[in-house]
Amino acid sequence: MIKIMIVEDDEQIRIILKKMIEKTSDCEVVSLSGNFAAAISDFIKLRPDVVFMDIDLSGESGLECAKAITELDPKVKIVFATAHSEYMANAFEIYAFDYLVKPFDLERIGKTLDRIKSMMPEKNAAVEETKTAASCEKLVIRGKEEINLIDTEDILMIERTDGMCRIVTKDETFLTSASLSSIQEKLDQDKFMRCHKSYIIRLEAVKKLEIYGRWTYTVTLRDTDETALMTTEKYNEMKQKLVI
Repeated sequence: MIKIMIVEDDEQIRIILKKMIEKTSDCEVVSLSGNFAAAISDFIKLRPDVVFMDIDLSGESGLECAKAITELDPKVKIVFATAHSEYMANAFEIYAFDYLVKPFDLERIGKTLDRIKSMMPEKNAAVEETKTAASCEKLVIRGKEEINLIDTEDILMIERTDGMCRIVTKDETFLTSASLSSIQEKLDQDKFMRCHKSYIIRLEAVKKLEIYGRWTYTVTLRDTDETALMTTEKYNEMKQKLVI
């Protein structure tokens, strides 16, 4: 069963949205909150899988509320459900899963929830199908003039340099002002490692390590000419993960 929380300051809309959500099988609304404080309190207590969030909570910011919730649990799926379409870019900057604009459509909500269910292995009996769906998760990165949706399975390395993060894939490099730590929180910790204060690497992409100084290695990655740095401590951690 998928646990869902609704954060909406209009009581009537909360009730309508609850009825629409629970028409999708295996979905249960466990919390109806009308403000920032109640939402955070209920989230800590109930730990829902999905949060439907309004942008304007009687003058309080739903964007800030969503940001606080994702800091508590980076894996939670945030679905903005609002009348304010102009905040869509801001919503995806904090890794929103979807953005629904009022008046809500039952079929559209159902499709969003079905996508979420397909990406949650522990909620899905079809384990192999779920793994395939989960491997296609997107990392949403806002640049200066565009929003990029990057398949996490394509990411080889992320480097923090000159106040920016460089996200390196086989075919492209993306720049973002987001911090390395905030990006790390959105990635699968079994597949990615913060191997150095300035680098995150995809473990499966590691091709070769060479000694670089007393406590550091240079990491050569497949499908790119880029290299990363890895500390001795992280090398020992990687050995445990990969059984080297």
